[in-house]
Amino acid sequence: MRPLPLPPDFDRPFHVRDADVLGIPRRRLLAGDLSAPFHGVRRRDDGTGIETISDLCEAFLPRMVGDQFFSHVTSATLWGMPLPFAPRVPLHVSAIPPAREPRARGIQGHRLAMPTDGITLLGGLPLATRAETWGQLAPVLRIEDLVAAGDWCLSHGDSWTDLEAVALRERRRGAVLLREAVGLVRQGSESPRESIVRMILVRAGLPEPELNWTLRTAAGVFVARLDMAYPKQRVAVEYDGRHHADSSQFLQDADRWRAISAEGWTLVRVVAHHLATPERDVIAPVRRALRDASLR
Repeated sequence: MRPLPLPPDFDRPFHVRDADVLGIPRRRLLAGDLSAPFHGVRRRDDGTGIETISDLCEAFLPRMVGDQFFSHVTSATLWGMPLPFAPRVPLHVSAIPPAREPRARGIQGHRLAMPTDGITLLGGLPLATRAETWGQLAPVLRIEDLVAAGDWCLSHGDSWTDLEAVALRERRRGAVLLREAVGLVRQGSESPRESIVRMILVRAGLPEPELNWTLRTAAGVFVARLDMAYPKQRVAVEYDGRHHADSSQFLQDADRWRAISAEGWTLVRVVAHHLATPERDVIAPVRRALRDASLR
């Protein structure tokens, strides 16, 4: 026997209390076409299960009340913020006092002293703003990853002032690291790995490079847009995260590298595995290139 049809509003996850209000029998909520991702919540079960953090957040949404919102790593994942690890459960859900954080299996609850305008909506889900989320990541990220996330925020519309306000808030976890990081975030970094390479160089005591510097010939003809550049020394540093082994892109890049060299520039290319040995494969070649430039 097929289960009785449910109202169209119940195509999304719903709380069993909402079914009670409509007079839907509790036995209907035990039918095989529904699953229970959280206590008190039902979700239509189409056989695919819950595959993403966004789906899991949507499933928990019917249980959220008042000033509760998704936060920390969960919020960062919903925003698409760069993280050095894969998204994972439990979900992080916070509340602004005097509201209470949720207590449920699969949920990590927090109470956060922050302004209410630090909460926004994304795809119907309440979550911390990008800047507030950045601040919440300080206890779990290294300084270079925190700077990379801050660079990402600037590239997606936040201002340095937004991040500074979060970093300077009193009595918060990771405050010291945040205050260091906010002085190092920069507008113009186009990938987390570029940010990390920049941080490796700066923290090694090397000069801070210009970001996204346009190289032109003496006649003003465009040659290349460089990830990081030391114009006075004519040294460029680029992070290459792509794999070109059998692609036409490799041939185009080879021509580009030759054109950069023809302008008297030294190009230091950094690829993913170099980040495992930064002293040898990132710092040393850049330091050597800058030293050689000073001798020319």
